[in-house]
Amino acid sequence: MRGSFLTIFLAFSLLLAGSAVFAQNEITGEVYTIKTKKHKQPLEGAMVTAIGTNAGATTDSSGRFSINIPDTVTALRISYVGYLTDTFILSPGQTTVSIELIQQHDLKEVVIRNKMKSTEISMLDPIKMEKIGQTELYKAACCNLSESFETTPSVDVSFTDAVTGYKQIKLLGLAGPYTLITRENIPDVRGLAAITGLTFTPGTWIESMQLSKGTGSVVNGFESVAGQINVELRKPFAGDRAIFNLYQSSQGRTEANAVVAHKFSDKLSTGLMLHFNSQWAKTDLNNDNYVDAPLGNQLNILNRWTYNSTSGWMFQAGVKYLYTKVVGGALNYTEGTPQIQGNPWGYTNSISRLEDWAKIAKVFKSRPATSVGLQLSNTNHDQQSLFGTRDYTACQNSFYANLIFQTYINSTSHIIKVGASEMIDNYKETFEQNTYTRQEQVTGAFAEYAWNPSSKFNAVAGLRYDHNNHFGGFATPRLHLRYAPFKKTVIRASAGRAQRTANILAENAGFMAGNRRFIIPSTTNAYGLNPEVAWNTGINLTHKFKLGLREAVLSFDYYYTWFQDQVVTDAEYTGFVKFYNLAGKSYAHSFQAQFDYELLHNLNLRAAYRYLNIMTTYTDGLKEKPLVPQHRAFINADYTTRSKWKFDYTVQWISEQRTPGIDHRHTGLTPGGPNTSPSYILMNAQITKVLSPAFDVYLGCDNITNYMQHDAIINPTSPFSPGFDASMIWGPMMGRNIFTGVRYRIK
Repeated sequence: MRGSFLTIFLAFSLLLAGSAVFAQNEITGEVYTIKTKKHKQPLEGAMVTAIGTNAGATTDSSGRFSINIPDTVTALRISYVGYLTDTFILSPGQTTVSIELIQQHDLKEVVIRNKMKSTEISMLDPIKMEKIGQTELYKAACCNLSESFETTPSVDVSFTDAVTGYKQIKLLGLAGPYTLITRENIPDVRGLAAITGLTFTPGTWIESMQLSKGTGSVVNGFESVAGQINVELRKPFAGDRAIFNLYQSSQGRTEANAVVAHKFSDKLSTGLMLHFNSQWAKTDLNNDNYVDAPLGNQLNILNRWTYNSTSGWMFQAGVKYLYTKVVGGALNYTEGTPQIQGNPWGYTNSISRLEDWAKIAKVFKSRPATSVGLQLSNTNHDQQSLFGTRDYTACQNSFYANLIFQTYINSTSHIIKVGASEMIDNYKETFEQNTYTRQEQVTGAFAEYAWNPSSKFNAVAGLRYDHNNHFGGFATPRLHLRYAPFKKTVIRASAGRAQRTANILAENAGFMAGNRRFIIPSTTNAYGLNPEVAWNTGINLTHKFKLGLREAVLSFDYYYTWFQDQVVTDAEYTGFVKFYNLAGKSYAHSFQAQFDYELLHNLNLRAAYRYLNIMTTYTDGLKEKPLVPQHRAFINADYTTRSKWKFDYTVQWISEQRTPGIDHRHTGLTPGGPNTSPSYILMNAQITKVLSPAFDVYLGCDNITNYMQHDAIINPTSPFSPGFDASMIWGPMMGRNIFTGVRYRIK
């Protein structure tokens, strides 16, 4: 079935010859001037505007920019103080540009200050999209995707348990698997990698991320409940030829990254990405006789090729391999120690993962905004884990194909996308002598209509229909509206449905770090559980205005998610965790207010407040979702001096969280007190010195106040007893961490 479907897709793509996948409205590029015959000097602060619209962007310190524009835009205007203003004509389907400005020598003294924001929000798109750029990512100097949101108030980051060291993200207060995470619009972190996969994308590899809350586009599938995070990797045909990053922490973590690109010609280019990290030092800062982070290594390699022809043909192909192995648990545990009473409790985990993908596309030059394209990907994931006496082995083989055709009706004010998709997942999991298998195939078709009658109003309406071999057919409608009553005020609204199949073992591996008994209805047909079905509605307002001489941005978001069906994870009582279908209400209210402002030149402030009300019906009634803070307050400040010193500081306050009915003698909470954790404050800071356009050094500290959840493991001295549990985590597991590193770029 897989081979025949792939053949049909390839034949259809070659017949139609093109790709909406690549026909994005995002233009990236560089602005530079020639100082010598062999030296290009990037221009920081150059203004790039789309002619005929109010879309604009400014270049960063490396002369790079990114701008989202309508399909109808055919030219960009580039201006910079002291240089002649230029107009750049875009070729049909062109997505990258390189622009040289010529210096003007007879200007009088004029000073205009502007810079590209680290996080941008488009005022034109009906879907509110937060674009997180490299400047923002550099504030989290090391690491991986799970650690890249420390300065983003929309995303919560927390530990899954007190043993594995893994972190999970939450959007709208809902756990990470409810967020669709894609790599360049191909599904990436899902299935067995729903939690662990956040560590599989190094931060140095990332060019930018796009974050949207609530329901998304039907083009990207049916699984998104809370929102979508799309990760754009560094492109081999644009930007630096090489980037190197070294990182070292006081807690014994070493990282090395390299991104190398080579252009064979204007058409053909390739990129090689390398990552290695090692946790080589044992730390026990909370003094529970268990290592704070397991020891081990990760090797990650990615190679991609791109081909862009002048006739509109585009092709991408890539392969990525990852291997990681870690050993943790008790301080005196060594791998292979028999897991019997009296011996130290141990944890080991090894993952081998191979991914390959391709994009085949063509843009029709004779017809604007018309293209067709095919996305293909294949994933093989093998995992072997040991949690004390509990073995968990799992294997996933997945295939994905998505065909998209885009064109317009009468004019480019009426854009339509139609297509078909195929997703095949084969799972085999073994846990505590039980084997769970699932072969799931979902075949679907979709259509999406975008109406752009004016600069004040536009709308996107989409509908897809899919058939699941286990659960039958289902429809996914989605709607996005945008209204701009004033030039710098935008109101957006959205509504839509989502459906997903829960992978309850991989998504709840934190409960394996203990001896809770897993109560699962069946070993077949998705554990004997129904698929999760949720509806999401949202409204948000973004207002840009002048405060003094500088621009400020004020935004308000409100989203309401309610579950028509849900897999309830019930850990309300000690000794077991139970999974069952929802029988009652389950909903989430999320409200966020955010204010961004450049208080002084190069001193940027971001302040945010977020409120959550998440309720789920358990066997004993409707309750607040445990281990989710209702309130969160956030302030981030960054400052850059003229001598290229960069300072970044983040402080956040996290409110109380409901803890399930557990023995508080071992949780750091007051015995006999209320089932709530204390509120707490976290602080992070980083200093970066730009020594040259090619060389940075940085020094920082995470968790400055050294705040930790002490006694996080319940019954740590009796790891083989029924009461041993490391899953009840409401606070930081890692204490103060001082780190340093260097970045080096070759232009």
